[in-house]
Amino acid sequence: MRLRFLFLLVALSARLAAQTPAATARASGPPGATVSGVVRDSIALVPLGGAWVQLVAADSLTPFARTVVSDSLGRFTIADVPDGRYALGFFHPMLDSLGVQPPLRDVNVQLHRSVQVDLAIPSPTQLRAAICGPRSATTGGGMVVGVVRDARERAPSAGVTVTGDWLELTFRPGSIDRRRPRLVVTTGENGWFAMCNVPSGGTMFLFASRGADTTDLIDVQVPATGFLRRDLYLGPARTVVTAGTADTAWRADTRLRADTLSRLPRRLRLGDGRLRGTVVTADSGRPLVGALVRIADGPMSRVNERGEWTLVDAPAGTRILEVRAVGYYPARRAVDVVVGAAPVTVALSTFKAVLDTVRVTASRLVDRNYSGFDDRRRNGAGLYLTAEDLVRRGAIETSDVFRNLPGIRAEYDSTGSRVITMRSSFGEYCSPAFYVNGLPMFTLSAFEIDNMVRVKDVRSIEVYTDATVPPQFQVALSGCGAILIWKN
Repeated sequence: MRLRFLFLLVALSARLAAQTPAATARASGPPGATVSGVVRDSIALVPLGGAWVQLVAADSLTPFARTVVSDSLGRFTIADVPDGRYALGFFHPMLDSLGVQPPLRDVNVQLHRSVQVDLAIPSPTQLRAAICGPRSATTGGGMVVGVVRDARERAPSAGVTVTGDWLELTFRPGSIDRRRPRLVVTTGENGWFAMCNVPSGGTMFLFASRGADTTDLIDVQVPATGFLRRDLYLGPARTVVTAGTADTAWRADTRLRADTLSRLPRRLRLGDGRLRGTVVTADSGRPLVGALVRIADGPMSRVNERGEWTLVDAPAGTRILEVRAVGYYPARRAVDVVVGAAPVTVALSTFKAVLDTVRVTASRLVDRNYSGFDDRRRNGAGLYLTAEDLVRRGAIETSDVFRNLPGIRAEYDSTGSRVITMRSSFGEYCSPAFYVNGLPMFTLSAFEIDNMVRVKDVRSIEVYTDATVPPQFQVALSGCGAILIWKN
């Protein structure tokens, strides 16, 4: 899909090519006028710095061509412009991501008088109308555009399948209807894609693939304006190392002991990317020493005394970064593992800060009746355990209860940590979503569960497969179940 009503700046390039070096010089005569203005980003509502602004003569009577770059405030000035008719436009990398070019502006210079002309990237309303057509009452109204690029060379990738998915809940008397609409588009020759009629002011999930090359499944927030630009980086097929070949294929800097390698039950995907950054506390900004940083299903690192971390052998492309620290709310964010990627800074909040906020708006969240535990247990869609059940099972640590549950495993991952996995509807084992007192914790290791919730504090536990998870505890497109822990 392309904008039909916007003129391409090819006209500028053609006119520049037709000019000779002598033609670009100002004709003899009195000093010319000044053409100035500001280039604006109508999507972010900020000035657009670094734009290449071009002014080219529109007739043969005034041979002239000039290019300047807008400053950090979006300002540009072209001096000594002779009288005549001109075409004014600009180039910027953001335009490639949008897949459009701004319209040319006609400029008339007469009697050597200066001219003020502002330029702008088209507004979200204009872009949506041009790409998706008029908005109707039955459409979501939002739009996502971007460019898929190769993670190694950063060149646009054609023929890539981009999938968008989101969760819709419809509340009816006595029931909740759940839908997962999905949009699938393919990138053009320039790597550009667009998705129309996605939900405005909500969360959706993006995934790109071409053959064995993929991105991770990332969540994006579509703003209330209904327009989002998100570039994706497609990573090459990653090396898969199993426990049987780990002693010869793993790099030395993973620092995994031989006994740990022998116990690896899972696969780990390796790459040749590199990513670095810092982890600090949200309240004071001090380094969070010892925090765990990792790429999902990839390498991990620990934060040093300066708050810094580095991931090597990371799979290239758009990936999910997970950051955890004992006593702090875990963080997940999409990152682009590419050459020259900027450092990633993550600030973690303490559980106390998060729970204090929750108490203000839902002070009875930990109450079993308010949480709906009894109602869900009567429906019988999942597995339900009370504090008495844990005592009968002889659980010493909270994670002990998951050892003998049907469809649940407590196994060691690539880092030597014991993790809880669950059988999915496809027969494979996956990492379920954890909730503690209704708060999402993403995936938790057995160590993190035991440090967060002591056995004597457990009021009840709910275990759901991916097909039986209650709507309020679903993670869209996760393909796995959920475990709910309620504590006193």
